[in-house]
Amino acid sequence: MEATETVLCTLLAVDLTDYCYRVCSRCQRVLPSDNNGFASSSFCKFCKSKEPKLLYRILMSIATDTSVKTVICFDRAATVLFGCSADEFFYFTKLNPIAASMVNQVFDGEMLRMTLTRPQNRNAQHMRVASVVPLRSGFQPAIVTLRLICTKNASLGNCSTTNHSS
Repeated sequence: MEATETVLCTLLAVDLTDYCYRVCSRCQRVLPSDNNGFASSSFCKFCKSKEPKLLYRILMSIATDTSVKTVICFDRAATVLFGCSADEFFYFTKLNPIAASMVNQVFDGEMLRMTLTRPQNRNAQHMRVASVVPLRSGFQPAIVTLRLICTKNASLGNCSTTNHSS
């Protein structure tokens, strides 16, 4: 495979079990986490900042015309699909716990043009998503759709996609 490849694909699934990581908001260095994946400290040892932020790191399954692949999507490309920062999505899902599980329903069958690159780290397993462009003219980022669904169903006391119409 070439170092960079642009593919037309369908998004099959998004894995949100470990979708973000904490970095220093000033110098962008990754902050250490404990064994449970939680930040052990929000203090950056390099620049002495106490202002952490979250960045996306999302595994996705995509289908091209020739294969099914698992790719990894970091912050810049993931923000196109989610329409907000990882911090904002994290807090939204804290207020609406079922919203994270609805992401796969929101993205179900979404057609995309992705530019995939080989990882710089030779130990990495998955191709990186360098850029992503939704192909559907009516595409809305996940946060827009999830907010609409949750707002619409808030009076019912739940947040589900069963009453959602495209």
